[in-house]
Amino acid sequence: MSEWSLYVKIPKDRIGVLIGSGGSVKETIEERLKVNLEINSKTGDVKITAVEKEDPSYLFKAKDLITAIGRGFSPENAYRLLDDENILEIIDLRDIFGRSQSDIVRVKGRIIGKEGKARRIIEEMSGALLSIYGHTVAIIGSIEQVEMAREAVRMLIKGSQHSTVYKFLQRKRREMKLRSLMLWEAETPKDLGA
Repeated sequence: MSEWSLYVKIPKDRIGVLIGSGGSVKETIEERLKVNLEINSKTGDVKITAVEKEDPSYLFKAKDLITAIGRGFSPENAYRLLDDENILEIIDLRDIFGRSQSDIVRVKGRIIGKEGKARRIIEEMSGALLSIYGHTVAIIGSIEQVEMAREAVRMLIKGSQHSTVYKFLQRKRREMKLRSLMLWEAETPKDLGA
């Protein structure tokens, strides 16, 4: 049986975070996802090998988790990806602005906001987590949370005012709460004694 492996490259300055104090983060990933990690601290290359040959699906989850740490998330926040409900999405600002470093810096500032206000509001309203690192904006959450946060980020990238984005988030949050209430009511058995 051949070995199942994937490769991922992360920034060299994130290798220490991936390894963790005394190798704790690396060990947690290996144990929880049944993989083996070979980390090259000089290049940032990480080889992920499946320990259980019958089920290589953990490789993809490990790759997302390592990518999330590489894109600036703390291991604790990246561990949210261990929940099957959560996904990772990465917006590469170079795809929008090319190599224009000044545009990337400007837009990152808009997404973060004064003293982190915009990022904090997007996270609170959507329920997703954001990491703005290098030339990327990474988002972790459920599909619905990620969609909501992604749209808010795209609005800021396109130049929408922060107040417009906050109103959009409030509307989407109300819609989300209403949908979950309607779903709850539909699944709750009716009281037959009434």
